[in-house]
Amino acid sequence: MISVAIKCKYILSTAFLLLLMYTLQAQTPLMLFGDTTATGVPFSKDPYVLKFNGKYLMYYSKKDPHNTNTNTGWSIGIAQSSNLIDWEKIGEIRPARAYEKKGICAPSAIIKDGKVHLFYQSYGNEAKDAICHAISADGIHFERDASNPVFHPNGDWTNGRAIDAEVCLYDHTYYLYFATRDPGGKIQKLGVATAPEATDFSRACWKQASDCSILQPEFKWEGNCIEAPSVIVQDDTFYMFYAGNYNNAPQQIGLAVSKDGLHWKRVTNNPFLANGKPGSWNTSESGHPDIFRDSDGATYLFYQGNNDNGKSWYISKLKIDWQKGTPYVNHTANAIQFTKQ
Repeated sequence: MISVAIKCKYILSTAFLLLLMYTLQAQTPLMLFGDTTATGVPFSKDPYVLKFNGKYLMYYSKKDPHNTNTNTGWSIGIAQSSNLIDWEKIGEIRPARAYEKKGICAPSAIIKDGKVHLFYQSYGNEAKDAICHAISADGIHFERDASNPVFHPNGDWTNGRAIDAEVCLYDHTYYLYFATRDPGGKIQKLGVATAPEATDFSRACWKQASDCSILQPEFKWEGNCIEAPSVIVQDDTFYMFYAGNYNNAPQQIGLAVSKDGLHWKRVTNNPFLANGKPGSWNTSESGHPDIFRDSDGATYLFYQGNNDNGKSWYISKLKIDWQKGTPYVNHTANAIQFTKQ
């Protein structure tokens, strides 16, 4: 009787999980943010979230309302929230220097000495795109670094491009992760640079830490592209959430791990977070991740998606739990983050 009871409990639990996963596919997240200020169509990409002065700030890529050209004309939006669900746009950073004139996008940020340090890329210059840096006392109004652009890679493994910056601090060293391309400009892959803890993040501080890619496409689902690294340190181990494949191919989110921040291996050969099933808000992709740790220790994965091959773009999030040091999506915990369509 005990054996039969255990089997029944297992069957019911499995059935409940399958039903829950099916239900989630037909639902819309409570957080589904899309900036409509440029064209009237929701369009927000490349999220980065931090908590500053008691408020959550989200930086993201958006179409510049003054230039909506498909391949250029990007600016950075700023939204604010008190609960990580409801967001209100409160600012925008528009191109303001010659090296930015075709657009800026893919922001990330870090708090140092009570100020927000924003890292972003120039856009529309192909191999000449590079990482830039700006500083703000309020998280909204930024002053550019006089040494901009502050970083681009060199060597025979890269075409010199640097995009999708991610900066994290560990053991008195700042790590700058970035995406670049092979000399032919076809394969997108990742690299890393470092700076000492006392850095001001200017150009002279960054030293390329590897003369080869730290992660490049290997599996079919990654296509010709690995980009958008987002790194969190948990129990002295680096975890990197990354985007595999180009936009809407579909792009999906992978997971890699490292002990030193320089040498990486995948946790799984499959996507950590796949694109949605037909009919879902993210059928075309789940991409460009941002892993955020809140002040209470809770972690959330922000990411972009759409279901119309990029005519619109939304940003959403999932709560991430940890088991034996490894992150996973707790579907039961995330059920309350959804509402039926």
